[in-house]
Amino acid sequence: MQTQPKSRVLILACGNTLRSDDGVGPWLADWAEQHFASQPQIRVISRQQWTPDLAEEIAAAESVLFIDCSIASAPGSVAINEVQPSAPAAGLATHHQGASELLALALELYNSLPRSAQLLTIGAASTELGEQFSDPVLDAIPTACSLLERTILDLLRKHDQRR
Repeated sequence: MQTQPKSRVLILACGNTLRSDDGVGPWLADWAEQHFASQPQIRVISRQQWTPDLAEEIAAAESVLFIDCSIASAPGSVAINEVQPSAPAAGLATHHQGASELLALALELYNSLPRSAQLLTIGAASTELGEQFSDPVLDAIPTACSLLERTILDLLRKHDQRR
C-alpha cells in the first residue's frame, strides 16, 4: 500500500558531495528545489545513493527525473535519456540501486510506474576526494540547469494536457 501523496514530478538526485564531480547531482537538486520552490507539485529528493525505499516515491509520481553524474560520459557532457524498468542482474542490492532497477522495484512492489522516467547525466572528470567541481563540470552547470528546467516544465505541460 502506498502512503506517499502523488507528486506530478519527482526529481531524484544522487551523488556524494565529498567526491568532486559526483556532487553535481545534489547541487542540481538544490538548484531545482530553490528554482521550483513555489510549485508544490514538484518534489525534490537528494541522496548520496538511491536505495530501495525510494520505490514508493517513484510509484506515487506522475513523472520522475533522475539526476546523476556519469563516469562513462565525456567530462562536462550533459545528456537526458528515457529510462525503462529493468531488474538487477544479480539479485537485489540493498545499498544502491540504479534508475532502471528502482523503476522495476516500483512496478513489482506497488504495481505502478510514472508515465515518464528520464535520467539527466553530467559527465564527471573526477570523483576523487574533494568538494570542488572540475572545470568541465563547472562549465556544464548552466547547460544542465537549463535542460533540467525545460524538462520539468515540459513534463508539467504534458501532465496538464492529459487532464
